[in-house]
Amino acid sequence: MATSLARLHERLNDRRFAVASNAQGLSDGSTIFHYHVDGDVIASTYQGGHIRIGHQVGRVTGPDTIELLFHCVTTAGKLRSGWSRGVVGVDGEGRTTLSFVWGWLSGATGGGESSYVELGA
Repeated sequence: MATSLARLHERLNDRRFAVASNAQGLSDGSTIFHYHVDGDVIASTYQGGHIRIGHQVGRVTGPDTIELLFHCVTTAGKLRSGWSRGVVGVDGEGRTTLSFVWGWLSGATGGGESSYVELGA
């Protein structure tokens, strides 16, 4: 797992991501996620679009998989929280990609799938 931790650290730590698709969620193309990795622990902040401020915390679960809990305050003043399970990949241009299945825990019902792409790679 040490090698996969190093690979995920390299792909995520201090990197920013934008939404590529998220039909059922609040985040959109103007929402920016900024990730930090410490060993097998992941944290991020995000904001933009319908999100005033949000945070994620999670862990590495496999060579290219992660799980996260998230919460945010929307621009409408709503408080939301949820879970996600994701796969870290690389696109044809060498940018890190994230693909998630997610669901709401509080403030809304349902869930969906979303994908993100690294900015400025």
